[in-house]
Amino acid sequence: MQIAHLSGAGGYDDPKIDEALCVFIDAIAKHDQRMAGVYFDISGIAGIGQWKERGELIATRIRQLGLKRVLYGSDGATPGNTLRDSWTQFRQLPLSDAEFRTIEENIAPHMK
Repeated sequence: MQIAHLSGAGGYDDPKIDEALCVFIDAIAKHDQRMAGVYFDISGIAGIGQWKERGELIATRIRQLGLKRVLYGSDGATPGNTLRDSWTQFRQLPLSDAEFRTIEENIAPHMK
């Protein structure tokens, strides 16, 4: 199962998105079997709203989910939000090169 946009509809401004994501993080931390095979895409997070101000929080949540559960994605390509723009913004999140590399190499199991 893949949960889009780190549990929201895009962006990370609404506190309810973080609240929803934390429910999943808590379940993962408790080794809830229902979380086996659950992945999260980061599409629509960087580049929308006040994502730069929330960069540290987003990076923390990604680490709490587990880097292997996070999939890079891009959707809604429009002028000013091209694939290149999306990639550039994603790479501005405060993650290490090794963390970016892990996410970049992840492939959703249903795509293998």
